[in-house]
Amino acid sequence: MKSEISQNLLTSLRSGEAPWPGIVGFDETVLPRLERALLAEHDIVLLGERGQGKTRLLRTLIGLLDEWTPVIAGAELGEHPLLPITPESIRRAEELGDDLPVEWRHRDERYSEKLATPDTSVGDLIGDVDPVKVAEGRSLADPETIHFGLVPRAHRGIVAVNELPDLAERIQVALLNVMEERDIQVRGYTLRLPLDVLLVATANPEDYTNRGRIITPLKDRFGAEVRTHYPLDVAAEVNLVRQEAHLVAEVGDALLEVLARFVRELREAPVIDQRSGVSARFAVAAAETIAAAALRRAALIGEERAVARPIDLEAVPDVLRGKLEFESGEEGRENEHLTYFLRRAVAETARGKLAGLDLGPLTDAVADGNLVATGDRVAASEVLHALPELPVLHEVAARLGAGPDDSAGRIAAAAEFALESLYLRRKLAKDTEGGTAVYGP
Repeated sequence: MKSEISQNLLTSLRSGEAPWPGIVGFDETVLPRLERALLAEHDIVLLGERGQGKTRLLRTLIGLLDEWTPVIAGAELGEHPLLPITPESIRRAEELGDDLPVEWRHRDERYSEKLATPDTSVGDLIGDVDPVKVAEGRSLADPETIHFGLVPRAHRGIVAVNELPDLAERIQVALLNVMEERDIQVRGYTLRLPLDVLLVATANPEDYTNRGRIITPLKDRFGAEVRTHYPLDVAAEVNLVRQEAHLVAEVGDALLEVLARFVRELREAPVIDQRSGVSARFAVAAAETIAAAALRRAALIGEERAVARPIDLEAVPDVLRGKLEFESGEEGRENEHLTYFLRRAVAETARGKLAGLDLGPLTDAVADGNLVATGDRVAASEVLHALPELPVLHEVAARLGAGPDDSAGRIAAAAEFALESLYLRRKLAKDTEGGTAVYGP
């Protein structure tokens, strides 16, 4: 089976096909290492912080299996008709010969996943004596009384163990023979089953010293340890959010870039417990939150099309602060920190998006008494009507991907983004009360 994966991976690489659909930001780092490990037919452990896509990456391995494969019909394990390995299947093959019943198994059925928990038993992973078979009259000395666990049942397939260090050490010991000698030991039985299993696992580096650890003999049996990471640049982070988030309203690229920069700020912030990490799920949840805020506004005021605007970013700290672990001593200041880093992300994004534009006419227009109100009950048309016709607003909209014929929501989002950047540069004031903000001189 490992050779099957290796051959299918080679075929994909030679044909130029992408063998890792949906994986973002790993092209030059993680994926080459993983490909080398698979070509070497090694068992693999993925080591990385939470929310780095480890489980997602493991599930893409399914695509490297043959779509359909023959198995002995009715066999407890997925045995090849020409290579039976259990006593019962060997006996059936000898008795039935070419009449041995065969069925076809899809590759999705050849992937098994187990979340390691402290209460996981040897019986769950390897197997145990089946009392039903004993009650049927079979002798305890009969190896056919064994009920196989997850790993043997994955014969000719892939077994993924998430959070491997959470397994008790005595349970990890049960995997040693499976990984090296390829036999299983259950209640004193030793069955020499030539299991063909790819064992892959995930772990967090902190788990080696905090919650648990991978015992040394087991680490030694993994042929490869591949380190994962968070997206290395803003563009990869934006692409990841765009791919993974379920957005119930339109969210422009500028706001997604703000969220990407926001998450990257948090990953370097000394007030955040970096041992816990800042998951990529945080940015995804943030994007979904501002989309939901836009949808709520559209429902409240009767807008036909829901488009997120910078004011919707204010919903992020309140909703998502529970997803972060702060350093001790920061209790009560969580929202303050998150608001600060969010404003920094907006300012950095504005510098990149609006570089070279003279926003002076917009500043002067507001200073001349054109106060602009926005909020969760302020329509996009109201934002635009508060401002005079200014060529610079068309330039801002163009920079942020909105054309002159686009919806009022998109153009208002661009105008509001420019106003917020002027506020952060201390060119304008902003008074906030309740869910409404007013930009003024």
